[in-house]
Amino acid sequence: MAVVSTPLTSQFSGLRRSSSKLDPSPAAAAQSFAHHVNSRISFSSSYSSHHQKPCRGVVAMAGTGKFFVGGNWKCNGTKDSISKLVSDLNSAKLEPDVDVVVAPPFVYIDQVKNSLTPRIEIASQNSWTGKGGAFTGEISVEQLKDIGCKWVVLGHSERRHIIGEDDQFIGKKAAYALSEGLGVIACIGELLQEREAGKTFDVCFRQLKAYADAVPSWDNIVIAYEPVWAIGTGKVATPQQAQEVHVACRDWLKKNVSAEVASKTRIIYGGSVNGGNCGELAKQEDIDGFLVGGASLKGPEFATIVNSVTSKKVAA
Repeated sequence: MAVVSTPLTSQFSGLRRSSSKLDPSPAAAAQSFAHHVNSRISFSSSYSSHHQKPCRGVVAMAGTGKFFVGGNWKCNGTKDSISKLVSDLNSAKLEPDVDVVVAPPFVYIDQVKNSLTPRIEIASQNSWTGKGGAFTGEISVEQLKDIGCKWVVLGHSERRHIIGEDDQFIGKKAAYALSEGLGVIACIGELLQEREAGKTFDVCFRQLKAYADAVPSWDNIVIAYEPVWAIGTGKVATPQQAQEVHVACRDWLKKNVSAEVASKTRIIYGGSVNGGNCGELAKQEDIDGFLVGGASLKGPEFATIVNSVTSKKVAA
């Protein structure tokens, strides 16, 4: 782990409020877990100085999964603009040790699939909870697979807070997609008022639990932590803030699912990621990649974000 000598509570706000009272309630148990997370990331500098390894190039990732970058195009684009974007992506030089996915609007998936390099896989921005049928406006996993999709983005904050999807509904979608062989980019993240109220961990753990309660396996899930206050606002969580939550989520998986799942599940960050900030974010040990919004609509900048995997290669 990277050395973090400053305790969580002194450096960051909004993760979880502290309490001086003894309380045997579930909230107190969660508080204790947050303390465990903090103790995990606050290794002493004396340990670091006495356990030096030979200097060599390594990939600084806490998990064992391959770096993953997804581009969520949201409700943007025309046939012409997407043709230009695809052309830019096709000509971009991308690092080989990265899984790259883009999620076009539904109506352009077929166009993108037929013109984009196979180096980049296709995701959908939504899917239904089961097989197709009399569900106006929805799209089924079977239809997505039929046109070449490999992934689906589920639980995005815009679906949660604008459309009104709840944790259980999202979990049901994820379970069905996985059961039919579609990979899931499972989004989680807190609102600004939830962070300010000290509920960041509570919200993220609740959303993780909804996935865990529903999914048949974690083999094809990528978790995307996207603090809602950072999405499309230009406000970006600092690398340290993002790392703290990623550590907490990995520890939650270890405690509530398994150590193996915690190790192999990729936890990526989203929220105003761009070509200028991706390098510093990528250096964080528990950030396994990115889910990119606006910057994914610019081919050269998206390529820069994909290639930020090189920031993982550090002297250890």
